[in-house]
Parts: sequence; C-alpha cells; structure tokens
Amino acid sequence: MSDKKREPLFHISKRTEIAWHKALLIRVAAIALALLVSAIICLVLTNTNPVSIYTTIIKGTFGTMRKTWVTFRDVAMLLCISLAVTPAFKMRFWNVGGEGQTLMGCLAAASCMILLRDVVPAWAIIPIMVLSSVAAGAIWGGIPAIFKAKWNTNETLFTLMMNYVATQLVAYFCIFWESPKGSGKIGIINQKTQFGWLPKIANQQYLLNILIVAGLVLLMFLYLYYTKHGYEISVVGESQRTARYVGIKVEWVIVRTMLISGGLCGLAGFLLTAGSDHTLTTTLVDGRGFTAVMVSWLAKFNPFTMILTSFLLVFLDRGAGEVSSKFGLNHSFSDIITGVILFFIIGCEFFINYKINFRKHTVKEEKLRV
Repeated sequence: MSDKKREPLFHISKRTEIAWHKALLIRVAAIALALLVSAIICLVLTNTNPVSIYTTIIKGTFGTMRKTWVTFRDVAMLLCISLAVTPAFKMRFWNVGGEGQTLMGCLAAASCMILLRDVVPAWAIIPIMVLSSVAAGAIWGGIPAIFKAKWNTNETLFTLMMNYVATQLVAYFCIFWESPKGSGKIGIINQKTQFGWLPKIANQQYLLNILIVAGLVLLMFLYLYYTKHGYEISVVGESQRTARYVGIKVEWVIVRTMLISGGLCGLAGFLLTAGSDHTLTTTLVDGRGFTAVMVSWLAKFNPFTMILTSFLLVFLDRGAGEVSSKFGLNHSFSDIITGVILFFIIGCEFFINYKINFRKHTVKEEKLRV
C-alpha cells in the first residue's frame, strides 16, 4: 500500500465558466489586498499615513478642473492606442509596435503642419493631416504584417525593432526642423496661427479628442463583434488551420488587420500632435504603445472594458506623480505602489481563469495513516 503514488496536495484546472458576481468579488478582493499591502509598505518605508497618500492620489487626478481634463485627455489617448492594437492581439498577432506606429502618425501630422502651412488653406489641412497620419501608421504596421504573412517572421521582434527606427526618424526631423536653431527641439508648432490645430469645443481644448475616441470605442466594438472581419479575426486567432479549412485567407486577414491596427495608431498620433501637444518629440507617445498592451489584455479585448482599464492605469500614474512631489519622495516609491496594485489586479485574473483543487482526504487514507 505504501508503494502507491499519492495524489498531490492540490492541482490547478482551467475554469469552464465563472459567474460574473464571483469574478467581480475576486477583483474587489484583489484591489483590497493591494491597498492593504501598499499601506503596510508606506508605513514601513516612509512612516507616512497611508490614508494621506491615497487622498493625494485622488487629488492628483481630480484636484482641480484642469487636472480633471488632463486626466480624461490621457485616458482618451491611452484608450485610442489600446483600441488600435486590439484587433491584432485578438488575432494572436503580437503587435508591440504601437509606440512606433503612433510616432509615425505624429511625424506625418507635424510634417503637414510645417510644410503645408503656406501652401494649403486652413480648412483643408486637417483632412490632409488625418489621411497622412493614418497612412503613415498603416505602412508602419503593414510592413511586419507582410513579412509575417509571406515568410512567417517573428512579429514580436519585427514590430519592436520598428519602434526604434521610428524613434530615430523622429529624432532626425526634430533636429532638421529645430526652432530656434541649435535648440534640438521643434517647440510648439504654429503657436501664433494655430494652423493645423484641432478646434476647441465648448472652450475645452481636449474635448474633441475625447469625443473622437468615444466614437472609436463604439465602432471598434461593432467591428470586432458584429462584422465578418471581426469573425475572421477571431477564427484566425483561435486556429489558423481551422481558418484555412473554412476558406478564410489567413495571410490577407493578417495584412488587413495590421493595416487597420497601424492606421488607428497613426490616428492616435494625429490626435496627440494636432489635438493636445502641438509639437513633435521622440517621447511624445510616452510609452503608451506598450501600456496599451496591458490595457487590451486586462480588458480581454472588449473595447468598453478598456475604458475602465485605461482609466485605472492613468489614475495610478498621475496619482503616483502627485505623491512624489507632495511628500518629497523618490519617484521610485510611487512606482513601487503602482506596481504592487497592478500586480494584484493582474494576478487576480489567474484565479478568475483557473481554480485550485485541494486533495480530499478519504476515511480509508486516514486509517492507513494511523
């Protein structure tokens, strides 16, 4: 009897489904644990009241009307890039080149603002900028897609390397168009004439950006869940062999989806340049292309859920910066708090998708043990 293999203490199995209220309870418990652990870290490392830190995070995000609008602007821009990379990720095409594709959209928009300011009338520049930015992003996304479709190259490495190429292109043109000469920066483009700037709505500079991204959320949801293209993306993502069996042209779907993904990243670049920052720098996208991967994954590729995940990440980022400045703490400390909270939020997805089954001791086993 003693030679028989004993069952492990526990084993992990994938859940077939989970009730929505249980999933919600797991997420709430994860956030509560994250706040508790963060509070302990605050007390141990800084001897600072955790309640004061959490209050400062909220004030750093919504403390004034301007801070509130800037928060919504940042949410909109992160959400736009997240929507852009989602079709590719749902197709299991690991597009980590959102940063470069968005930068190329920024470069195209800035080029139009600088080169066409004395050539075309003001009413024509915005449509030209939109088309140029979308085209630039689509080209930057289409190149790795073609190589993937034709020669099965590694899309992760390819799109990642394209980010560095885009960054260097932007760096070159920042020097080429520097103003004033020798500064190495472009500065605010067309600050006096505001040529190529998106118009204000209700006297709010960022409202048009927010409304455009809100429309994109609805359009992306309909595209992914209620169109033939969305169905093909899902099938290709599940199994390329199955997709080919049912007559889907996998290579074309890959290229088409990445053209759309890159084009939307280019549109995000246009909104950054024409709608909010009105300049061009290598750090203009500010890592949103990589953060968008987390937003899309946490939302399970649902455009409406991405609104919440985008808000959460922006809320933590802006609040952490406020904590550093108010309490005179190293910015790394605020990054620690943000990392702890994200760790618990991401980790809770494991318990939503999988369950832990512990070994059940039978009466016979107990007797043998005695």
